[in-house]
This record gives sequence, C-alpha cells and structure tokens, in this order.
Amino acid sequence: MSFNILNKVVFITGANRGIGKSITEHFIDQGAKKVYLAVRNPNSTKALEEQYGEKVETIQVDITDEASILAAANKATDVDVVINNAGIISTVPPLADNALDTLKEEIEVNVYGLMRVAKAFEATLIAKQGALVQLNSVASLKNYLDMSTYCTSKAASYSVTQGLRDHFKPHNVSVLSVHPGVVATDMADITGFNDIASSPQVVPVGILAALDSGEFHVFPDAVAKQIEVGFQSYADNVIMKDFAG
Repeated sequence: MSFNILNKVVFITGANRGIGKSITEHFIDQGAKKVYLAVRNPNSTKALEEQYGEKVETIQVDITDEASILAAANKATDVDVVINNAGIISTVPPLADNALDTLKEEIEVNVYGLMRVAKAFEATLIAKQGALVQLNSVASLKNYLDMSTYCTSKAASYSVTQGLRDHFKPHNVSVLSVHPGVVATDMADITGFNDIASSPQVVPVGILAALDSGEFHVFPDAVAKQIEVGFQSYADNVIMKDFAG
C-alpha cells in the first residue's frame, strides 16, 4: 500500500542525532506537518526546536521504560507515522566475558524497545491507517564477529518486524524494515567504518521511497545495496511469500 508523508504527523525515537535527526529534517522538508522528537534528554533537541519551531515537539521517552512510552503515546494521539530509530550497539565477540550481559542490554533496547513502542501506538496506527518504520540493520542478516551480540539483537528485531507486518496488514498499516549498512553516525565511529560511510540523508530518502511504493525492505546506502543484491531472492521467495495453506 502506498503512503505519502505530506501533512502527516511523525513520532521518532532517538530523533536528536544521526539517522533520527536526518529523518526529522528530511520529513519536514518533504511536507510533514509535525515531528515528535522522542528522546531521553530533552535538552538534546534544542537546536531542532530553534530551527523548526512549532513543527517539532520534544517528548521525553526512554524505550526501556514502558511507562514513558505509554505516556508519550497517550499524548501523541495524532501520530500517522511511528519511527523506532533508537538503539544501542556494542563491539563484543560471542564468547567475551561480558557477552551475555551485553546481549541482554541490547535486546532490552533493540528488541523489547521496538515491541513496547509498537504496542503503545497500536491503536493510533490502526485508527489512522498509518505506518510503522523500524530501523534494523544489515547486521540483522549476517553476524559480524566483533559485533556478535548486536547482530543477534538486530536479527531478533528484524524477526519481530516481520511479525508486526503480518499483524498490521489486515488493518492497512504499513510496516517498513530499514537495513542501513554503513552510515556516518556515532555507530559508524564505534565500529570503525566511518571511512566508507554514506551520508545519513540516504536513509530518510529510502524510507519515503519505500513508503510511497509499498515496499517492506529498505537498503538505503552503498554497503547495504551490495548486501541487498544477495539477499533479494531469499526475501522475495521466503520473507515476502505467504506459505499459508
């Protein structure tokens, strides 16, 4: 189903920097009516508030805290698009001494956070026949040794995103799974790949194109598009195929 951002109200977790900030800026430039900036630290969005005035509104949200998410959903009842962008990453191999603790923390944010956000906004998205966008990663498709726990959490969030797609489909709610590869953000600094990183701007451009065309997957940057080539057949014949009956 096609979905256009013009005059829509958007809720973005982690909107204060990196990909979240780029989405905010591009969506407003493309005609979004308003963007809720869902962040842990409200002071971190002051520059966006000064730039966009009444087109943005900051809401304090911690996606590990169900109460804060529910409070945000109860306030932002005019939302058409929910973008779950907030996430964490650690560079931990699978048998490191801290691997289990790290994995628990990443699942708490990257997986349970998605589920909390989707649940809190379920009724609003159905009423608006809106869109839910989840920032996953190419790391959800392949495990990289020094990011093993992060990759595991993102594989789980990708699986949950598929379930959400099937859950919302009868209600005409679009669900989008975004799989950046290497984008110039703080995460790229952590992983050491900033020298080959694409601009964060490619992500919102890809999101809007996919929403408009009704696609489920987005591989927005140069590295992601290389992986998309190999993944496409599996996606078409397994992920997107209905095996019911």
